[in-house]
Amino acid sequence: MNLDPRKAQLVLEMRQGGVADTRVLSAIEETPRDKFVPEKYAEFAWDNRPLPIGYDQTISQPLVVGLMTQALELTGVESVLEVGTGSGYQTAILSRLAAHVCTIERIRELLEAAVLHLAELSILNVSTRVGDGAEGWPKRAPFDRIIVTAAAAEVPQPLIDQLADGGILVVPVGDPGADQKLRIIRKTDGLLTTDELGLVRFVPLVTGGLA
Repeated sequence: MNLDPRKAQLVLEMRQGGVADTRVLSAIEETPRDKFVPEKYAEFAWDNRPLPIGYDQTISQPLVVGLMTQALELTGVESVLEVGTGSGYQTAILSRLAAHVCTIERIRELLEAAVLHLAELSILNVSTRVGDGAEGWPKRAPFDRIIVTAAAAEVPQPLIDQLADGGILVVPVGDPGADQKLRIIRKTDGLLTTDELGLVRFVPLVTGGLA
């Protein structure tokens, strides 16, 4: 079977950008990004760039999705918390690589649309919730992996608390409107170590009461 040339180009760009995990590349190749963007942007869905999804939110650049997912070092047995469901695209990628995904979105309309997208793809290992992602999901904690798809000024303490020992947290940290540092935080015997993967730009992580 011949690979769609748009997918082939995207996979090539992702490899060149540092995504080497074949499981991550396969998950991205097999997940129809065009299903997660507004119809008027569907023709650009396989371009390596972010696209608007409404409510001042975006679907992330595939390369960034790939790098963040790769940094989680998923083997297929993990419980993952995703903060910021958005369109559900990153959720769908994670669902192919982890045992279960819990995802939180504060904008109800976005979450409802994401749930429909996931159902269309028969993705069943995902739990969803409307809420303040900075507070995590205490009833489902601890999580083996946590991924945050919005930029926090500081890493929310509840997320650190809900990270299992031996776990990995991937989060962009910095001010909105400027480059943010993509941090990889590991918890080992209760102690945290932090590495930086590079610079990214995400919408801000909004905390506090829901509108």
